Amino acid sequence: METLLALCTLVTLVLTSSGLPFPPLSDAEIDYVNNVAHTTWRAGRNFQQSQLDMVKHMLGYNWEANDKMHKKFQNRRRVEVRKDLPSQFDPRKKWPNCTSLGEIRDQANCGSCWAFGAVETMSDRICIHGGGNVHISADDMLSCCPYCGMGCEGGYTLMAWMWYVHGGVVTGGQYNSSEGCKTYFLPHCDHHTKGRYKPCGEVTGKPECVKKCREGYGKDYESDKHRGREHYHVWDVREIMQELVDRGPVEASMEVYSDFISYKSGVYQVTKGASKLGSHAIKILGYGVENGTEYWNVANSWNADWGDRGFFKIRRGHNECGIESHVITGLPRI
Repeated sequence: METLLALCTLVTLVLTSSGLPFPPLSDAEIDYVNNVAHTTWRAGRNFQQSQLDMVKHMLGYNWEANDKMHKKFQNRRRVEVRKDLPSQFDPRKKWPNCTSLGEIRDQANCGSCWAFGAVETMSDRICIHGGGNVHISADDMLSCCPYCGMGCEGGYTLMAWMWYVHGGVVTGGQYNSSEGCKTYFLPHCDHHTKGRYKPCGEVTGKPECVKKCREGYGKDYESDKHRGREHYHVWDVREIMQELVDRGPVEASMEVYSDFISYKSGVYQVTKGASKLGSHAIKILGYGVENGTEYWNVANSWNADWGDRGFFKIRRGHNECGIESHVITGLPRI
């Protein structure tokens, strides 16, 4: 039966002049990836077809607007690539005491990926460079940066890093946790089929900026702020690799296609004909090679029920989905 379905899918595809002949998030699209496309990854059910609008709302990175901003305020750092650059790298092994490196957060049904990719990277780098284990607050970045964007309706990664340097961001973990000054305003929610959380609710706009730490935290808002020493772009593939090895994770962005939403394992590369849904900001933490395919190891912010326990691999060296185009990071002020 599975072979027959795959054959029917292939025949339909051949008869179609452009694009995949089935809707995003459909069983047919998943079957095509797994049985027809001969690709380097596996797909499975993460979201229902009825959740497509929610998925699009979570993609809070406007590629064109961010691209103009990155080009206008480009601050490239040239990284010297050494001869001892390893072929594989996992920061969780090099800096095992930095717990944030292995964590997956949940942006819920909010287009706040731009803020999450930034604060996750900032948290990692504060620890790596001697500042201890902290969680920089996605809520504070989302609501209190005056020029970063529209909150849950999207934002700008470059502006998030500029605000980190010039304005500062307080600490804070996920919803209802005891981590830091300001925890995230939305709980983990069930993006996925057969999830363990409550369904994601409707979220729009920008949360109110509250310049106050949670009750009982013991520090005031201003004294809790962490600031960056500098921010910069890294462009070349091997320079990005060296940057990861020497200084830790980076924030990056990617164009998201319909097949990516169903990622489960392997090294993702977009299936020819998949439809574009929007753009997304994420955190690159390492890199490696799987079955001969070079990849970036990436942390997503759709909780650990999505993908490979919240992480995914994506093909490296081909600017897959534009992931090597908007790489930005920085150094903390310790």
